[in-house]
Amino acid sequence: MILKKLFLTITLAALTLSACSAAQPKADDSLNVLASTSVLADLAQNAAGERVQIRALIPRGADAHAYQAAPADVSKIAQSDVLILNGLGYERFIEPLLENAGRTRIIVVASAGADAQADDPHLWLDVSQAIIYVENIRDGLIQADPVGADEYRANAAAYVEQLRELDVWIFAQVETLPKERRVLVANHEALNYFARRYGFQIAANILPSFSSEASVSAQQIAAAIEAVRAANAPAIFLDEAENVKLAEQIASETGARIADKLHLETLTDDAPTYIDMMKWNTREIIGALKE
Repeated sequence: MILKKLFLTITLAALTLSACSAAQPKADDSLNVLASTSVLADLAQNAAGERVQIRALIPRGADAHAYQAAPADVSKIAQSDVLILNGLGYERFIEPLLENAGRTRIIVVASAGADAQADDPHLWLDVSQAIIYVENIRDGLIQADPVGADEYRANAAAYVEQLRELDVWIFAQVETLPKERRVLVANHEALNYFARRYGFQIAANILPSFSSEASVSAQQIAAAIEAVRAANAPAIFLDEAENVKLAEQIASETGARIADKLHLETLTDDAPTYIDMMKWNTREIIGALKE
């Protein structure tokens, strides 16, 4: 696919600051930086500081898995000097937009070099991987605006310290939970990296996909019910935007409660920054598993 070839080119060229795929450096007052999601936009804004205003292509509150691109999105991409993507197939809607946008730009794949498994794109839910995102974004901003290099480096370093503090905070919250209750059941495979980093067991994922838009068979529902019962999982976790019907079916068979207020794909009014989002999700998960 064109997009897979594009991501390979970006990883080997753009992120190593190769001139062959880069737009010409521009002054900060005219630099147009576009991130695919609100989460990436917030990470990027912390690296950019006041020097550059970062915009998000997908509106806050919208799930990238279900996002339907609008004609105006082509124009937004066409005007961008820097485009920040998550990568790993997360922005499945982006390929035709890139084909129609024309013009060269610096494309930063934020997940490049992160510890991805099986093409699961939800790396930002592991704070240690989000730090890699910030470093990649910092390098892309420096490539586009080398005059601001010192500012981008200072901003990114200060923000990385905040992220390290957040990482320690999450570990501390998890320590308040007995090990036998550190069991996660999710609607789709979004919590794998959170579980890997912070010591949870994934008992089941209801949808057999990394997308909240996947379908599920009766056999897969039965297998999920069996897994929830076997693990004695206290709760089933969903993003606030996800359909709760399948989770309700499994909950009725197993007695697990439904915790459907997570914010996994996008920032929201409850969680307006990445740090707020991670704290919100951690509190929701720990609270539900303690009950």
